[in-house]
Amino acid sequence: MKVLLKKEISPIIACPYIDGKDSCNEFFLAYNLSKAELDELLETGWRKFGIYFYRPKCPNCTSCLPLRVLTDEFIPTNSQKKILKKNSDIEIKIKPLEYRDDIFELYLKHSKTRFNQESTPGEFKISHFYVSCPSFQMEYTLNEKLIAVGFLDIGHKGLSSVYFIFDPDCSKRSLGIFSALYEINYARELSIPFYYLGYFIPSNPSMAYKNRFKPYEIFNWAKGTWEPHIN
Repeated sequence: MKVLLKKEISPIIACPYIDGKDSCNEFFLAYNLSKAELDELLETGWRKFGIYFYRPKCPNCTSCLPLRVLTDEFIPTNSQKKILKKNSDIEIKIKPLEYRDDIFELYLKHSKTRFNQESTPGEFKISHFYVSCPSFQMEYTLNEKLIAVGFLDIGHKGLSSVYFIFDPDCSKRSLGIFSALYEINYARELSIPFYYLGYFIPSNPSMAYKNRFKPYEIFNWAKGTWEPHIN
């Protein structure tokens, strides 16, 4: 790993997930990570976009809980099986990270519709196409039209879902859940035991889908250990 900027603490801002809470991150900038180094970071609650690695360091709050699925033990629910069947007509290709205009247009459409956010090609490239660790993208096409792209990092022991974009016109297909199901199965095929879904906030409705992939573990910030979810 080559470090460009050592660990720092970001300025405190209003939390975008919990009203009335403050938010800040511990972060550093790095690239050329090995799979083993990526595993070590994932196992201690770190996430990344491009060369920016971060984890929450919020004052008086530890609500952002890293969540990982145990791939070898995962069994889809009946509703998840229906989503798999509904999307059986989608073609999925695994490719190296590569910026293209059609991917950016899909990202713009997704961001505007879902979050009312704008972006530039430069910002998009920095966040998703600066290769800092072993990474790749999954492209989802329907009738030869690109409808979704997933960005993933891969270690020896962990597959991490970094970000997923989809065409809002296909919202009824539940593509976010479909992609997670496909990625879990992909990790299992590679004998990768953990699938990282990012941070989970139990009180946040937009993250409710994350604890539907069972069994899973939650990272205990105080103890620095992963603990199994108990129904």
